[in-house]
Amino acid sequence: MTSPTCVIVGPPGAGKSTVGALVAARLGVAFRDADDDIEAAAGKPIPDIFVDDGEPAFRTLERAAVARALESFDGVLALGGGAILAEETRQRLVGQTVVYLSVELPDALSRIGLGAGRPLLTVNPRATLKFLLDQRRPLYQEVATITVVTDGRKPEEIADEVAAAIKPIG
Repeated sequence: MTSPTCVIVGPPGAGKSTVGALVAARLGVAFRDADDDIEAAAGKPIPDIFVDDGEPAFRTLERAAVARALESFDGVLALGGGAILAEETRQRLVGQTVVYLSVELPDALSRIGLGAGRPLLTVNPRATLKFLLDQRRPLYQEVATITVVTDGRKPEEIADEVAAAIKPIG
């Protein structure tokens, strides 16, 4: 069975997609974003899935997309910020190299702006993001084998640290 070189997790604004693509380039492997897989399966953008079908339908698609990617993809895989909410997904991450990109509220807010294209952040982005950070941090820490602090750092610098941390493991 194939498994990813590493799986990148973290909250909105941590830089999972940006850093993940840079890490993949540094390691000479492919990059995949589970959110892209979800959109392809649904045939529409994630915000439309939330509006048309609701968050539970989105989470069902997300669990399936993550399971498929973990079993079939051997590059750098970025998961959506809420993917770790599912116990099933957290169990699937056991034994994987999981990189948690941690970010605090000020940096996350400056990176994502006012939540455009992020369905959970459309109402009161600051309060919602603070809640998400507080709620999910223990779950990110639970699944992580490597934690990288991203606050005040450029994506290239973060990617260098992640790639260096993975090489001895992977």
